[in-house]
Amino acid sequence: MNADTYAAQLGQEAYPSFSFRARDLDEARRWQREFRSKLIELLGIPRIASRGKPPLKATRIGVEPQPDHVREEWTLETEPGFHLPFYLLKPLSPARERLPLVLTPHGHGKLAKKTYVGIAYSESDRREMEEGERDIALQAVREGYLAIAPDMRGFAGLRLKSDIEKDANNSCQMLQMRAYMFGRTLIGERVWDMQRLIDWAVQRDDVDPERIVITGNSGGGTVSLFAAAVDERIRVAVPGSYFCTFRDSILAVHHCPCNYVPGLALYAEMWDVAGLIAPRPFMAVNGRDDRIFPLHGTEYAFARLSEIYSLFGAQDQCALSIGEGGHRYYKKDVWPFVRRALALS
Repeated sequence: MNADTYAAQLGQEAYPSFSFRARDLDEARRWQREFRSKLIELLGIPRIASRGKPPLKATRIGVEPQPDHVREEWTLETEPGFHLPFYLLKPLSPARERLPLVLTPHGHGKLAKKTYVGIAYSESDRREMEEGERDIALQAVREGYLAIAPDMRGFAGLRLKSDIEKDANNSCQMLQMRAYMFGRTLIGERVWDMQRLIDWAVQRDDVDPERIVITGNSGGGTVSLFAAAVDERIRVAVPGSYFCTFRDSILAVHHCPCNYVPGLALYAEMWDVAGLIAPRPFMAVNGRDDRIFPLHGTEYAFARLSEIYSLFGAQDQCALSIGEGGHRYYKKDVWPFVRRALALS
């Protein structure tokens, strides 16, 4: 065993204690309850929650009418002293009823939430956004949904001051290390922010609390998967450019430090995390040529996840969409799947 092989060796020796082994529905539901509790603990969410929850009083700091929607900019204090910036996109026509809400956590792009709402400052930014179909919140509002596009911790104005000054892409490594020192994780902090946004949103009279969707790409796919796994208020989960096996992706290919959860491989594989979403609708969106989340790992994980959904009698609620390209978002199957999942078509 050496530096190149020790992770594979440890993986072969591990017998994940929450690997899905249920034989009937009662066992499956008990497994979900017990594993969800352990996952929440591993993410460090109880440590975050122990600081208390500030009042759900978001502050609107700007309104920008667009040709086919309204873009509002807000901030919400999600834990004491930490303020999360986000955009709320609303269809132009006043809603006659409560609308579905789509949360769109972003990945490792320098423009962070701005890309997801269609803001670009250069032709190269716009080309990258359009070719990668990364304006996910804009897509959602054009489908007739409310959309929330937040900044993720470690990006844009949520970077460390020193990283902002030198215009670094992100502050993930240092923030992850600091989180570890306090029994937290960066994934857990980002999931917590999604949960607090839901807490705030369901108070509104234009949000349908029974029709909440989450979808994001790459790092946003990570947050989408884990948030839906731990928070059952999320009814539909569509992680992009993330779903795979830990063995073939996070443990085998160089990734940002924000992808890691201490001890998780001792308890489960990625399909087990996704299994906490069953029987709620789930679609993984991956590129055929994605080098950091290789397709063979994705297909294997999906086959295992399908077994979990089958036991729940919900095989038709579990889908895999493959795009013909690399590491990017592919919207072709996303919105038809969401419409069906929300019983809108």
